Parts: sequence; structure tokens; C-alpha cells
Amino acid sequence: MGRTRIATTRMATTTAAGRGPTATVPAGTIIGTSTTTRAITAAVTARTAGRRPFSEKARAFAPPRGPFSSIEGLVLLTVGGGCPIVLTDRDRPTTSMRLLNDLRVLAALVGILAAAVPLAAETPKGEDPFTDKDRAWWAFQPIGRPAVPVATEEHPIDAFVSARLAAKGLSLNAPADKVTLLRRATFDLIGLPPTVAEVEAFLADESPDAFEKVIDRLLASPHYGERWARHWLDLARYADSNGFKSDETRPNAWRYRDYVVRSLNDDKPYDRFVKEQVAGDELYPDDPWARVATGFNRHYPDESNAANLQQRRSEQLLDITDAFASTFLGLTVGCAKCHNHKFDPILQKDYYRLQSFFANTAEDDEILMLSGAERADYLRRRAEWDQATASIRAEMNGLLEEVRQDRQSHLMSKRTDETKAAAAKAPSERTPFERQMMAKHQWQFLYEEASLAKKLKGDKKERYAELEVELAKFADLDPGEPPLGMGVRDLGVDSPETHVLRLSNYAAPEEEVQPGFLTILAPGPAEVAARQDLGSTGRRTALAQWLTDPSNPLPARVMANRIWHYHFGQGIVGTPSDFGRMGERPTHPELLDWLTARFIDDGWSLKSMHRLIMTSKTYQQASSRQEAAASKDPFNRLLWRFPPQRLEGEVIRDSMLAVAGKLNPEMGGPSVMPPLPIGMPEPRGGWRATLDPQEQSRRSLYIFVRRNARFPMMEAFDMPDTHESCSRRNTTTTAPQALALLNDQETIDWARGFAGRVLAEAGADRARQVDAAYLLAYNRRPDGFEKDAALTFFDKQQDVIADRIAASEPLALPEAALDGVDPAAAAALVDFCHALLNSNEFVYTN
Repeated sequence: MGRTRIATTRMATTTAAGRGPTATVPAGTIIGTSTTTRAITAAVTARTAGRRPFSEKARAFAPPRGPFSSIEGLVLLTVGGGCPIVLTDRDRPTTSMRLLNDLRVLAALVGILAAAVPLAAETPKGEDPFTDKDRAWWAFQPIGRPAVPVATEEHPIDAFVSARLAAKGLSLNAPADKVTLLRRATFDLIGLPPTVAEVEAFLADESPDAFEKVIDRLLASPHYGERWARHWLDLARYADSNGFKSDETRPNAWRYRDYVVRSLNDDKPYDRFVKEQVAGDELYPDDPWARVATGFNRHYPDESNAANLQQRRSEQLLDITDAFASTFLGLTVGCAKCHNHKFDPILQKDYYRLQSFFANTAEDDEILMLSGAERADYLRRRAEWDQATASIRAEMNGLLEEVRQDRQSHLMSKRTDETKAAAAKAPSERTPFERQMMAKHQWQFLYEEASLAKKLKGDKKERYAELEVELAKFADLDPGEPPLGMGVRDLGVDSPETHVLRLSNYAAPEEEVQPGFLTILAPGPAEVAARQDLGSTGRRTALAQWLTDPSNPLPARVMANRIWHYHFGQGIVGTPSDFGRMGERPTHPELLDWLTARFIDDGWSLKSMHRLIMTSKTYQQASSRQEAAASKDPFNRLLWRFPPQRLEGEVIRDSMLAVAGKLNPEMGGPSVMPPLPIGMPEPRGGWRATLDPQEQSRRSLYIFVRRNARFPMMEAFDMPDTHESCSRRNTTTTAPQALALLNDQETIDWARGFAGRVLAEAGADRARQVDAAYLLAYNRRPDGFEKDAALTFFDKQQDVIADRIAASEPLALPEAALDGVDPAAAAALVDFCHALLNSNEFVYTN
């Protein structure tokens, strides 16, 4: 296969990847010279003979990304009705040829491609869209109530797990030691290490319910809500900024984060938690926190200065639909925005039926975070100020009107014809869709009066200044800016039409659809009752009620699996947001159904689920490796040991702060911006570093989340991209992680604080220092080997530091060092503490 043929292949690929729906490749086309590609084509064609051809939509093709993304060695072929398939090698054509000529790989490719063809075939209109296999898929079955297996284990979870293990000749591991168990539970539930006092109390408690008391104490801690809120915020794609080029700040986005913390600490039933986020403004209009909960539907990335408002709105609705389905239904529906889902029984029509529930929503950034008498008092004072200053403010607005109109004309000149036509109409004459467009336009048009006033000149400028003085005389009446939250609301009782979009293109609408659920579960239209009293469609209320109906097989099952996933690092279903065919099958399906039924029976209580899981031997077993078990179940799918897990970046940072004695436990409020590492440029959108050291030491949950510039330590340790929902974080091992822990100035400062605590506890006695440091960092004392190694390190490191002192090099010394402690010995202690913070034992829970 020569270079000339590769160039030809690239041109063919470009043609196949044409933007229009007519860009197709003839069936059976082979581009490339490899006989292997012809063999694949022949094999797949033979195995798929007589099957339905691919649709026009299925033929649109874009080259893949990732390791096989370059032009070199690319082979393009089509199978069945002309769907192009690309096989490439990054650099060397000879490598791809060797790969493709490997018969074992060839056999695997043939099997994969042949299996993919029938799944990718479009169902002709008029035919039953679902097969018996579709209807029988496990995730769509009613929640069962399987009998607990007969076993010697008393705990139901252990009975289910032990039954699977016994079938493989395996059994649960030995129990974990008490310190390991305490650390595991404490990190799991509050995301912080246990204190020395908590360790001592647990070790001293020999009662049979000692661990249950620990669980109850941790669940009652306000830090529980902070820990588990971080999991939910990953799903909600929470951020404090818009994303895109400007990445503007969302001033009150943080109230949604605080809502999640409060809800979890209150053990709000999960069905209520879901209802509030889908339709809190309709179901609980008098509760400002329930209205803030609808911010779940506001966390989409948003190009707020986009000229094309129709496209902007369409992209928001696509994001809302995807996030809703993956979070609450555990399904990846994105494929269905362009065509019927190729693997799961989700119709393209279903995608837009779901989307129509949100078609009339708009941003609500003026949710008054007051209720009862406090709200009434504020509104009364505001009305008094409004009345007293009405004439002054009217004149001020009149002076600004010309400048405002100039800016509006400039902005409107960039709009589409549809938006201009909507703007020319009186508000009462606009269609629901035009109301949506004008809501977007008006939001872009909001300018601060101070910025407009700067454009005034001459007499107008002087008069405006005089009016400002007059207005200031009423300052005593002014109640000030109220606390506000962000969420969504409906723009009236009538909704814009929702259409199936051809290839998800907002400019190519096809058939109109009405609000409805997944056809495989509920084929009929949704029953929607408009809320005339609220000026709302009531659509999201219908969606929330369907979602939380106990007969719905997905939401409770998905959440039960998520709770298990966050405890064990892997769910019973290993793909927590994909219960479809491309996801993993449950390893313990009966256990999952039993947990789901119990979850609903216990009032959808997360805390009850935590207690249930954590009181099992399955949770309390050791994480030590057993070779015999590993040979039979190398990935520990059957849970013959507790899976070791690395802590997330937020927990690592919080743990270092806690061990250093610097953690600020203050909860809630606006997000903070700790200083960025030296040399890191300020991100677009700004980063106004918090100067107060106490504020800098808040929990990582409260660090400002800028979409286009994640906080460096969080990013190094796999904080997810907040542009989309994340159900399962990556766990990587990379050089930036080691560099962050070794070289970051904050980490060094925390090591200094850690060393200061050790000195305060142990004085200058090195042996006691080692004991104290191990207790603070690992909650245990060192064994003999570790202690000898630590003392040897001190001797050698002190000599190294003495040379640095002689060379007048700067030292990192403990905070609040004791008088009379040798500087070289003190600096060696800082280095020792720094090393403990960098150890595997510190960043892993076993």
C-alpha cells in the first residue's frame, strides 16, 4: 500500500464525510489495496446478506478521533448498504498492514462489524420498532423483589454476594482491621480523614455496634452533605461560569451547590430531590430552594453572546435532554437526536418528546431567596423605596434611553431575520417560540446603568450626576440588593412547537411531537395540565411525576447503583449512566433489584442505603489480594475483596488541609478563588484570588469552578470536564500529579503546617515525631521497619539541609516551630511530613 493510495484514501474519506445527507458511499466500496480489507468486506457482506440497508442518515461519516486518527495507513471500506468504516494507523502503513493481516485480529474485526450492522439498521416506518429482545432488556423490566438467597450470612447483601462467590468456589475476604475500616467509612461519608481522637475512641469501643455508631455519627455530620454533593455536582455538570470563549461568571450558581448540600444533609427523599430539580418552580412555587433546584436545567454551557439565538436555544435543549436522561434514567440518548438509537430501543421521536418538556423553559436569575415574614418585609421596604424615588429614576432612565437604544440597535443588527421580526412585535403578539428568542435577546441586552452613564455628554451628563445625588438621599429607605438564586421557569402556559430535527439541525425541522416518555416504557402521550395560576405549562410537573413513580423501572434502580458505585468504586452496573446495550450488564442483578426495592420501601432515603451497605461484611472486608481469588476473578467483579480506591483531587486537598490543621470548616456561600500557581496565566473570565488565608482554606467543594480553566490540583487528579455530565471519574497516574504534590507551594505550606502540629505534639523527640506524624497522616503508628527507615531519613536529610544552610539556600520550616529546635532538624521534619503527604497510603483508601 503506497503513499499515493493513502492520499487517494484521504480524499475518499473527505467525500464520505460530506456535510449533507446525500454524501454516501456505494455499497461494497473498498478504498485501499489490502487483501485483508477485502476479506473483511466479503465476510461482513456474506453475514449480513438480506438485512435492511442503512438509512441515509447512517451514511454520514466523520473520521474517528483518538489513537487511530491520522491519515497514514488509513483504510476505508463500506459494508451492507454503504456505511463507511475506517481502519487506520497513527504513523506507519506497514504497521496497519501487519495488524490487519493478523488472523486473530481479522476474526475479531469481522465479528464486531457483522454484529454492528443489524444494530445500526434503520427500522422502516410502519414496522414495529421494537423486538422481543428490546422489550426483554433487563433495565426496562419492572423492579423485582427477589428472595434473599439461603446462606449462613445474616445480612441480605452478604447473602447475595456470597452466593455468587460460592458458585465460583470463592468467599468473602477477612474483615478489615478497625483503623482501615474507620478511614474507609470516614472518607466515604465525609471526605476527610478521621482525627486521632476519633481513632482512639473507636479502638477503645469494643461494643458489637461500635461501627454502626460510627456510621450514624458520620451521617449526622454536616460534612456528609459536602462529600456527597460533589458526586451529584459531577452528574449535574455544575460550574460557576458559562464556558465557550468568554466563560463569563454565573454570579449565583453557587446556590444550587448549597441546595444539594442542604438536601443531602436533611436526607431529603430522593424522589422529592428529583421532583424539585425537574419542576420545583411548578410543584413548590413558594419554596425558593425548590426553585433554585431547577438550576439542574441551567448548568448547560452557554455561548451567551451568540448571534444566532435559534441555534443557541437548540444547543441548550440538546444539553438539557442529554443530561436529564443520563442522570435520572441512566441512558445515553444522544444518538437518538439524529436517528433511532442504534443499540437501545430509543426512537428519534422519543428524544424530542422528552425535549418538549423543556421547550418553554427560560433562565430565571431573579429568584428571591427569602420566604415568609422576611420576604414580606423586604417587598414592603422595596415598594416604599420605589414609590419615593419613582420620578427621579424615571428621569435618569430617560437620559440613558438614547445610549441604550444605540447599543440595542448595534446588537440587533447581528440578529437573524426571525429575531428581528420578533423584536418588532408587541410582547402580547409574539408566539411562544418568539418569546423564547426575545428572552435570550433581552438577557444579552442587559447593561449596567453605570456603564451607560459613562457615555453621556454635556448637559445630560451633568443632569444625571445631579439626579444621582438626589437618589442617594433615599439610601435609608433602600433595602439593598436582595439575595438571589438561579433556576428556570416557563414563559407562559403555551409552549413553542417541538419538532424532530433532521440530523439534530434546528434549521431542518420535520414532524411535530408532543410531550411524551420513552415509547418502550410509556408509548402514549403524556398527560399535561397547564398551571394557569403560575403561568406555566405544567409539562415538567408531568415529567417529574412519571420519573418518580415507583413503577418506573429506571430512576430508583439507577440511583441505587450510583450509591453502590460511590462506596465500592464500581457499580453493580459498571456504567452508572448507561444501562443500555453499550453499557455493562449488572454483575449481581438480583442484588440490584433487591436494593432498589428496599430503597423505595425506605422512603427513597440515601442515608438508609448507606447504613444498609456499610453494615455488610461485603463492605467491611479487607482489600488484601488473594491470589487464588484473583486467578478466578481478576477484576474483582464478584467482590471477593473490598476494591482499593484512590481519593479524588478534592478529597486529597481537603485531607492535606485537615492534617495541616488549616481546614476552614465554614459551609456554603459564594465560591472562593484560591491563588493560582505561580506562572499560570489568569483564565479568560477572570480569577480574582481570595486574599483571606481562611477563605483560601475552605473545602474544595467551594472552589470556583471555571469551565475552561479547572483549578490545577483538581484537574491533575481527574476532575471531570464540566461541559457534560460525569457519572464515573477517571483514575489516572500521571506526572502532573506527582509534580503538584511535590512542587506546588500550597502543598509545601501544608507540609509546614503538618510539621508544626507534630512539633507541638511530640517536641524535639524524633521517635515521638515519627509516631505523631503517622497518626495524623495514616491514623496508625509505624511498624518497626517504618520507624527505623524514618529515623535514618532524618539523619541523612538533616545533613543535606545543613549543607543548604551553609550555602544560604532558603528552607521550608515548620509553622510555629518550638524555641531551641535546630533549624536543620526542623526543616528535615517538614520534608518528612511532605513525603507522607506524597505517599500512596495518604491518597488511597483500602
